[in-house]
Amino acid sequence: MSVVERVAVGSSAFRGRLPGLSVLAAPLLALTLALAPAAPAAAQPIPGLAGNQTLPDAQAMANRQFVQAMEAIRKADQSYDLQEQTRLLLQADKLLSNILVQSPESPLAVQLSTNQFVGDFDYNDFKSRIRSLACNDAQSTGCFLYRIEGLIQPVDYPITAPRWDWLSLAVAHYHLGDKDRTKQIIAPFIAAFRRAPPVTDTGRDLFLGRALSLTGEVDMALDITRRINDCSTRIYNLTDISQALIWKGDKTQANKLVEEAADYAQANNCAWELGLVAEGFYKAGNVARAHTMFLNTVEEQFSRFKDRKGNCCAPELAVAAGDLGDPNLALGLLRTVQQESPWTIPAVLGRLGARGEMQLATTYAEQVQDTDIKAETFVQLMADALKTGDRKQAEALSGRIDKLLSTGTDPKPLILAQRARADKLLFKDQRWRTTYLAGLSAAERSNSGDTQRKDLAVPMLAALVEIETGTPMLQ
Repeated sequence: MSVVERVAVGSSAFRGRLPGLSVLAAPLLALTLALAPAAPAAAQPIPGLAGNQTLPDAQAMANRQFVQAMEAIRKADQSYDLQEQTRLLLQADKLLSNILVQSPESPLAVQLSTNQFVGDFDYNDFKSRIRSLACNDAQSTGCFLYRIEGLIQPVDYPITAPRWDWLSLAVAHYHLGDKDRTKQIIAPFIAAFRRAPPVTDTGRDLFLGRALSLTGEVDMALDITRRINDCSTRIYNLTDISQALIWKGDKTQANKLVEEAADYAQANNCAWELGLVAEGFYKAGNVARAHTMFLNTVEEQFSRFKDRKGNCCAPELAVAAGDLGDPNLALGLLRTVQQESPWTIPAVLGRLGARGEMQLATTYAEQVQDTDIKAETFVQLMADALKTGDRKQAEALSGRIDKLLSTGTDPKPLILAQRARADKLLFKDQRWRTTYLAGLSAAERSNSGDTQRKDLAVPMLAALVEIETGTPMLQ
């Protein structure tokens, strides 16, 4: 396992515990001093060390700082005062970081940088403990990210394909948390992509290009995307990157990428993805081109389906219909695709609500059986109502979410996450944090024990990122 890969997954197996670190100063002192060889007869200055510092000096300083760090950790373990614990742990973290910076040639620096145990001290575990200090404030965004990481399954090695859950966490850290962790998480997946043969299947780039574009690496995202010779992944990536540029205010470049997607679709007979391209044109502001492509695509796919030459229709076409089609056509397409692609329900109904078809969309949403999807749809419609100044309608939809929460006794983490989104829309204070915390606690209880784990991390992240940024970048 490479250094980068080990750092990338961080504390994925840690699961939120705060262990005491049993450290005996005398045995560790003996261990660390034993790492230093006997001083040579004439010690020579070592390139990279400060001033005329010699290698034995560097080892001695590293040993001294390590012992001081262990003593600080021991004192933290024996303190009941939260502020004092935090001060001592941060002091230890600084001392250990100094070993890496000031004495990189020392054996201790090598052990720490490669996550080796030093005696019974696990540096990787300690770094997780430092990150957990964010939970001194249980309702802070940093604490939310730390606990969500505990919901994510560890990465399997060797890495053969990107993981959208870890990549989603990287995006969340870039916008809300520790930006240094962003590249640490993404880098091993990029390395795995580059080691793989030419990409011809949709599983190879599971969110990689999109994650890069959402973390400011548009050029790298495009480089990866243009190596992919698969209609779905290539066009999805181009339109995702286009959307990321729109959020940054660059509609000109965004429109060029949608044109590139359209050209690729035409050159490679990518008929199934044309709804996605039409939606891309619409978002980039090229409405006339979007309408033309949408209508032609609907006619072609209906014709092929009628002649039994293919299936009807792509879920992305239903989503495009929410923006570009007749409302009845949009609902007809939604009925066709929603069982296989339930994510289309809030996407289509939210678009219809934004067009003023609130009653039609709300009536349809009431018939949805999946309560998580229903709650998400109600929040989308709440946002539509508030944009038009209809707070009464938004509050009525908020009441429907409360009704979903009051039914039954099972934990409802994703409904609570949607309730938090609703709180953010309705109120200007921070009450959403209490609701979100309840949802996160419910998610942890739901994923405990030996039961089959449900993917809760990504939708919890998506809700958090949208609440904090106002942008649905992980949906």
